[in-house]
Amino acid sequence: MDRKFPRAIERQGRQPASPAGRPVQILFSTALQHHQAGRSAEADLLYCQILAADPRHADSLHLRGLIALQNGRADLAVSLIRQAIGINAGEALYHANLGSALWKQAHAGAAIAAYRQAIALKPDYLKAYLNLALVCLKTGQPQEADVALRGLLARKPDSPDAYDALGTARKQQGLLDDAISCYRRAIHFKSDFVDSWNNLGAALWQKGVLDQAVASYRRALDLDPRYIQGHFNLGVAMADMGRLDDAVACYRQALLLDPTHADACNNLATVLKQQGRLEEAAALYRKAVELSPDCAEAHSNLGIVLLALGEMPAGWEEHEWRWQTPQMRGARREFLQPQWRGEQAAGQTLLIHAEQGFGDTLQFCRYAPLAAARGLRVVLEVQAPLVRLLRRLPGVADVVAHGDELPPFDCHCPMLSLPLAMGTTMATIPAATAYLDADAAEVAAWRTRLGAMACEGLRVGVAWAGKSRTHTHGLAAVDRRRSMAPATLAPLFDLPGLTFFSLQKEGGEAASALPLLDCMHHVRDFADTAALIANLDLVISVDSAVVHLAAALGKPVWMLDRFDPCWRWFTGRTDSPWYPTVRIYRQSEPDDWDTIVSRVAADLVLRSEQRNPEPAG
Repeated sequence: MDRKFPRAIERQGRQPASPAGRPVQILFSTALQHHQAGRSAEADLLYCQILAADPRHADSLHLRGLIALQNGRADLAVSLIRQAIGINAGEALYHANLGSALWKQAHAGAAIAAYRQAIALKPDYLKAYLNLALVCLKTGQPQEADVALRGLLARKPDSPDAYDALGTARKQQGLLDDAISCYRRAIHFKSDFVDSWNNLGAALWQKGVLDQAVASYRRALDLDPRYIQGHFNLGVAMADMGRLDDAVACYRQALLLDPTHADACNNLATVLKQQGRLEEAAALYRKAVELSPDCAEAHSNLGIVLLALGEMPAGWEEHEWRWQTPQMRGARREFLQPQWRGEQAAGQTLLIHAEQGFGDTLQFCRYAPLAAARGLRVVLEVQAPLVRLLRRLPGVADVVAHGDELPPFDCHCPMLSLPLAMGTTMATIPAATAYLDADAAEVAAWRTRLGAMACEGLRVGVAWAGKSRTHTHGLAAVDRRRSMAPATLAPLFDLPGLTFFSLQKEGGEAASALPLLDCMHHVRDFADTAALIANLDLVISVDSAVVHLAAALGKPVWMLDRFDPCWRWFTGRTDSPWYPTVRIYRQSEPDDWDTIVSRVAADLVLRSEQRNPEPAG
């Protein structure tokens, strides 16, 4: 809103008299003095007296509109300012403030039109250019904002506000280097510009220059220690750098300054979860949900923590919010057929569709036979590399690859919504020892191939990394924590009586110098990998699809798990209710793979000795 007060309009001849007999011009001058001094109630009363004497006094209508806007009455403000424009449509100030009132009403298109009209009437109206740009930025129109801001800068090249907004416009367009340059220009013209220091930090963080981002955030906080968003953003950067205690301190400071900061609650809970403090995380996620009941991310995160704590009924319910998070919203399937939620539907065709990673599909496909046992005809839609393997799943009528034409169906269910539909609790997890199998002919072919190799003692398959998910910042960070460098496993390879096979499909070339037999170039899909695993004695892997595949086949699996495990592995246990053949080796400190590998090495020696005991003397 432009707070500039217009000069009283000069009138010809005698001024109309007010009800008290005073000329309108004198009343208007007095009203302006009250208004400028912040005495809006007194000013409004005088504007009303003026309008009683002269209903077409446009300035009084306009200024009454500003008072209404300041008091949260955007509807009245729009009405009054439009009346003023009806009397004097050539006043640019009226149109600019109409734009502000319309924006308060969330009428973005009308607000943009009003600002553009103000600029048309007054091409050097700098505030109107800026407000037009800000509304465009708020409504996802960065190119239009860019045009308006370049118009402003052509008239005032040293405007820090314009450069700050232009930085945001460039950032929204993915032009990070341009954005950083613009924020630096804003700071050049206004060195204590707190918002620009903060925005510069955000752009540097997005570019991955974390040290410089932290320095920018700290500068913003030096200038204003009570800058709520500065503490929050610094917490984000600290969490990304793995400085979790510092991140906790930043988020707590943000909440101290603003206890209603729902994002700070959510992020603090996420860091506490990463530290293994699940009960505290659950309480904070609940607080975030209370503060922002429609925050899908907080609901979804709460669901994940509840599942990790074994509170499955509530956890599955909250987990359904995942479809409204930015990460999953675009993947939601909008079928005309209804979602199956466990109701009786015998004789109907149920489409179960995969929704996330290979491991999720391998874990939750176990529900397909259970649905078939309820009398439904089950069709699976899964990732193409899983089609051949899952065609062997009992009770499944058809399996199609994602992207292929779907057969007719009556209802559908996302794969990770099946536990909710079937009312899964800790006591009712369907945990058959083996629910998948490999093709016998392919198993035999792999037996022949491995038999031609120099394989002595136990055959052990290893995988050290999950599939990279660089498209999502959060998932990429998880991938870094759940994976290890292949050389970390080197102590295992010196143990006698063991032959190691690589099960690493992505990035396997990184282990070329290690004593591994690598047959993965023969593997086309998961059916091939299953046939290979069927010929092994043991699988050792980080948390990846390999774990799910081997465990679903009933093979012994030793899973090497990160400090902050995925919800499905729960906490404080070395077994898995989902997979009876899984043994979990957990980090006791973040990134401490060496201790885990040492424990695995000791257990491998025992396992080898049990299989091949020394002859009696």
